[in-house]
Amino acid sequence: MSNLIRAALVQTNWTGDKESMIKAHEDYARDAAAQGAKVICFQELFYGPYFCQVQDKAYYSYAESIPGPTTERFQALAAELGMVMILPMYEQEQPGVLYNTAAVVDADGSYLGKYRKHHIPQVNGFWEKFYFRPGNLGYPVFDTAVGKVGVYICYDRHFPEGWRALGLGGAQIVFNPSATSRGLSSYLWQLEQPASAVANEYFIGAINRTGVEELGDNDFYGQSYFVDPEGKFVGAVGDTHNPELIVRDLDMDLLTTVRDRWAFYRDRRPDSYDGLVAP
Repeated sequence: MSNLIRAALVQTNWTGDKESMIKAHEDYARDAAAQGAKVICFQELFYGPYFCQVQDKAYYSYAESIPGPTTERFQALAAELGMVMILPMYEQEQPGVLYNTAAVVDADGSYLGKYRKHHIPQVNGFWEKFYFRPGNLGYPVFDTAVGKVGVYICYDRHFPEGWRALGLGGAQIVFNPSATSRGLSSYLWQLEQPASAVANEYFIGAINRTGVEELGDNDFYGQSYFVDPEGKFVGAVGDTHNPELIVRDLDMDLLTTVRDRWAFYRDRRPDSYDGLVAP
C-alpha cells in the first residue's frame, strides 16, 4: 500500500492589511484540511506585502517575535485541524535585529522551531538587506507528523549547498516559500527546484505569491507546485496570475525507490570539496 501524504501550498495576492491576510490564510488552511491535507506551507512573508520593493523603515512594524502572536494563533489552528504548518514571517529577535523566517508547527499545535533565510539579495525590487540579517540557525530538519521537513526561503534556492545540507539532515519534504517576479526569474522557476529535488532525492514544495502590489512593479507569477525526487511535477503547476490552494498527494515510497536506484549520498566526496566552501 502506498505511503501517501496529502500536502498543500497557498499562493495568493496582497489583500491590503495584515489581519485580512491572516484570516485569508486561516480560511485556506481550513479548506486544505477539508480536502484531507496534513501539511501546508504559506508564501514568503505571508501576512504582508512584499515590502522589499522599497527601502522604508515603516515596514519594520510587520516584524514580530517567533514564537509570538501569529505563531500562537496558528498553533491553535494546527491543533484544531491536525495539520503541520509552515509559517513564513518577518521576525524581530530584538529591536533592530530582524530576520526573514519560517516557523514550523506540528499537527498537535506544538512549536517545533524556525528556519532563518541565509542568502539575502540586494538588487532592484528586492532590497532585502535593508530589512533582514542573514540567517544564523543552520539548516534544521524538523521531525513532524508527516515526516522530516525542511525549509529553504526564496533566494536561497539559487544556492545548492543548503539544499544538500537539508538532504544530509534527512529531509523528505522541503518547502521553498518565495516572492519572485515574472520579468526576473520565470525562466528559472520550473528548472531549479526540480533539479534540486533530483540531486537531493526529496520532494519540494515551491510557492510564489501572485499579483502586482502597490509598492512596485514586481509581477508575482504564482506557478506554485510540488515536484517529486524524479523531477516530475505532482499534478498541475499553479495558476500564473490568480490565487490558488494547491493540494497534492505525495507518494513517500518514491523516496526509497529513488535512493535505491541512485547512491548520491554514498558517492559524495566531501574530502575533495574544501575549496568550494573557502571564503
